[in-house]
Amino acid sequence: MTDRSISRFSVPELSDLPEDVRNRMLAVQEKAGFIPNVFLMLAHRPAEFRAFFDYHDALMEKDVGLSKAEREMIVVATSGVGECLYCVVAHGAVLRIRAKNPRVADQLATNYRKAEITPRQRAMLDFAVKLSTRGGAIEAADMDALREHGFDDEAIWDIGAITAFFSMSNRLVHLTGTPPNEQFYLMGRMPKA
Repeated sequence: MTDRSISRFSVPELSDLPEDVRNRMLAVQEKAGFIPNVFLMLAHRPAEFRAFFDYHDALMEKDVGLSKAEREMIVVATSGVGECLYCVVAHGAVLRIRAKNPRVADQLATNYRKAEITPRQRAMLDFAVKLSTRGGAIEAADMDALREHGFDDEAIWDIGAITAFFSMSNRLVHLTGTPPNEQFYLMGRMPKA
């Protein structure tokens, strides 16, 4: 077993994982320089690891309707209200890099209403936070407000699906007690030399 502080549940050794799961982790390690703790935590159940990251990639790795930075904005703002330190820190790092703005992630995590974002992005986050905290109160007028800011039905679906997916992710992190990797805290805060 690896460092048990990554999860309240068992974390398998890389060598004990199915080849596809291990290869995915090693590819991330090659690119980032480390394996994010959430990968190690989710490896507890390889089938769920695969499903989680397939859906994650389907939502987060496209640049249609919403930019990749806007997708990360949704994660950071909703994870802030969901009190998920891991997702705020990890996705805050990705957001800083994708937005090329070292301040925006901290602003969104604490109070997205005062962040340096556009009115369109504010409308997007108003909807995402409402869905995350009071989903039963979503009504047609909420979607009409998004359309007024230029979001089509596909983009609205993405806003909702990203919000829902990361609500689940937040709860898994709460369940497992998974901390953010130290490396995330500094990523994207200073321009590369």
